Amino acid sequence: MESPADSEFDRLDDVSAEAYRLAVLEGQFRAEAIADELGLSPEDVKRTERVLRVLRLLHPTPGDPRRLAPVSPDAASSELLGPMEEHMGQMEQHVARLRSQLDALQPIYFEGRKMRNRLEAFDTISEPDTVQSMIDSLLKRSKSEVLTVQPGGARPAHVLESAKESCLAMVTRGVRLRSIYQHTARTDPGTEALARAVSAEGGQFRTTEEVIDRLIIIDREVAFLRQRRPSDPARAAVIVREPTLVDYLCSVHDLLWRAALPFGQDESDAKPAIDEVKRAIIRLLAEGHKDELVARRLGMSVRTCRRHISEIATELKATSRFQAGAQAAVQGLLDPLTDTT
Repeated sequence: MESPADSEFDRLDDVSAEAYRLAVLEGQFRAEAIADELGLSPEDVKRTERVLRVLRLLHPTPGDPRRLAPVSPDAASSELLGPMEEHMGQMEQHVARLRSQLDALQPIYFEGRKMRNRLEAFDTISEPDTVQSMIDSLLKRSKSEVLTVQPGGARPAHVLESAKESCLAMVTRGVRLRSIYQHTARTDPGTEALARAVSAEGGQFRTTEEVIDRLIIIDREVAFLRQRRPSDPARAAVIVREPTLVDYLCSVHDLLWRAALPFGQDESDAKPAIDEVKRAIIRLLAEGHKDELVARRLGMSVRTCRRHISEIATELKATSRFQAGAQAAVQGLLDPLTDTT
């Protein structure tokens, strides 16, 4: 017998249902009578008969195979679906056995991963696409906490959109997210929108004047650092799995976090951050650094840096950098703000 899954006639339409009703009334399926009653062509009658036979609603009569008798839907259902249900039951048992066997390997996997992490304490990846792919994969599997440091100011819109989706997915899973940016990120609408959207779901963002290089720590088990060798690609990364060093990097992040200002939650935190930017510029200028180095360390363009310097000179009523530094020292502007909410 054909399986309904193998037949294009396995759908019971209105015509077939009406033909079945007439067959029940007649006690048999008489093609000519049904064709006359329903106004069907010979081809349509043959198709209707085939539908009913495939669905086990018509059976040949014992002793007269050409005579088709209607069968109750319950009997047809048992005949048609019984083998399928039995097969499904066997498949469910097979799935349960496989899941149990694979679950039994979980402790072996995690123990092996810990040993591998100790053996492979450091790894260097030079291909940027591979680095990003590894980061994305680990972020998707993160379970408890993600810590990041993002140097510089504005990032491209498509990067921010991808970052927002990733952050929202993490905090929705209950992962604790703490990200540190530089104060200059506050002037970028895209970064501010990301911080506000993710903060609303439980993520946390702060900014500070200067940060270390880009840092990503996942579940306090693995950290990504930018490689700092001049001969290597700019986006090469060092992957750290050694527990002691990962713990140390977490402590560095905690130290930066405590000194940073909240971002993405309230407009009132914007002015203190701008004040901190200007204090940082004054301190770096007082140390004798050029505009270019000041801009690079604070994550802003040279043009923006010089605009801030001009505003500082105006606010301090200074006609030279030396005079601005002297005025700043007198007013206590070379001392950092103490508010580290």
